[in-house]
Amino acid sequence: MDVDLFDFELPESLIALRPASPRDSARLMVVEADGTIAHRTMRDLPEYLEAADTLLVNDTRVIPARLHGHRLRAAGPAKIEVLLHRRLAGDRFSVLARPARKLAVGDQLAFGDLKAEVAARGENGEAEIRFALSGTALDAAIASLGEMPLPPYIAGKRKPDARDMSDYQTMFAREDGSVAAPTAGLHFTPELFAGLAHKGVSRQAVTLHVGLGTFLPVTVDDTAQHRMHAERAVLDAATAERLNAVHAKHGRIVCVGTTSLRTLESATSPEGTVLPFEGDTDIFITPGYRFRAADMLLTNFHLPRSTLFMLVSALMGLEVMKRAYAEAISQGYRFYSYGDACLLRPRR
Repeated sequence: MDVDLFDFELPESLIALRPASPRDSARLMVVEADGTIAHRTMRDLPEYLEAADTLLVNDTRVIPARLHGHRLRAAGPAKIEVLLHRRLAGDRFSVLARPARKLAVGDQLAFGDLKAEVAARGENGEAEIRFALSGTALDAAIASLGEMPLPPYIAGKRKPDARDMSDYQTMFAREDGSVAAPTAGLHFTPELFAGLAHKGVSRQAVTLHVGLGTFLPVTVDDTAQHRMHAERAVLDAATAERLNAVHAKHGRIVCVGTTSLRTLESATSPEGTVLPFEGDTDIFITPGYRFRAADMLLTNFHLPRSTLFMLVSALMGLEVMKRAYAEAISQGYRFYSYGDACLLRPRR
């Protein structure tokens, strides 16, 4: 499909730089399959769910993956910034480096007291670096020296600060490994989960470590030419069994975020059976995709021309989502990672 079909104009003033406080006070746009729209808040979410339903969350935890340091050279140190986006071994990461033009294999890097060496070079600023520390010692150094990797549309307007260390983390984050938050999960509070539990709505968790693809725009003209970066995902056997039981009882699987949905769809057979899954997924969902297990999606408002806007258009229909986004813009909804939410309810 032509990528231009997924373009729209967004006023910069609608890009949220801080989350709603409290989190569940964020606005919630409810979009039905026929294009009907309701304007609510996240606290109203239980009204749209039933006792047999389950929420599927992503329990990944964002690491402070942005490191500022220097490339050591004979002419004197040169500043460098790296984004750790995938762990390859106890002491090695795949990174996105800036500036990367003069980076070469064997270059020595220093991030404060943490030393590293460039082990390999890739394209578009990608590189592999090997640290002098490994395992938990390296984890501790990254936690001490690293900066929360806010998306460019936030980091370009303000510097990350201490608030982001908690703001950019879901309340159910458990498994270290992401360079971006599964942002639909940022809207939940203990009080909201209590309300959902009172309604009888259960909660299951998968893990997808959000990687470099989150930061990369779609630069091709046709969606068929776009290559998704692989991300590590896990859906264990016990969770698969519980999700199949939800469908057996005519309940709905409500994915909290596109990462949960992509993990679920990667793990589900063409016949609709959820299977255990552990490995890399590069699933790219565009209009025409037949959904196998996801019944509803809670998600934020996404970038124009992005793979995420393509995914929601596949779920609800491109024209429905274009109208919904036009409504969101006219009503002043807040966009992107720290923005408001929408609940997408396709025909079952």
